[in-house]
Amino acid sequence: MDVEERIAIAKFIQKFVRSFEKSAIVIDHDILLMDLISDSMVIFEGTSGVEGHATSPLSKTEAMNRFLRSLDVSFRRDEKSRRPRVNKLDSRLDKEQKESGNFYYRR
Repeated sequence: MDVEERIAIAKFIQKFVRSFEKSAIVIDHDILLMDLISDSMVIFEGTSGVEGHATSPLSKTEAMNRFLRSLDVSFRRDEKSRRPRVNKLDSRLDKEQKESGNFYYRR
């Protein structure tokens, strides 16, 4: 699926879940999709095939900060598209966000 199709699916799932006042478990590798669809997240941590554990549900911001910190990656929101974008490693914005502890967008 291309980006626009994934955005449409994310909006549909979110609208469907909210209209029936239910919860959904969505597992995906696409941070854009997870950003659009999630109110809260569970982060799985550990060593593949060795050990692992899941966090309790966290707010989207708290979960994304925890996940991105573990990867040493920071994200910004593109001003035009409003989509998540990875900051260049050691760029001014990357350094500012990491120093503030906010790996997931600026507050």
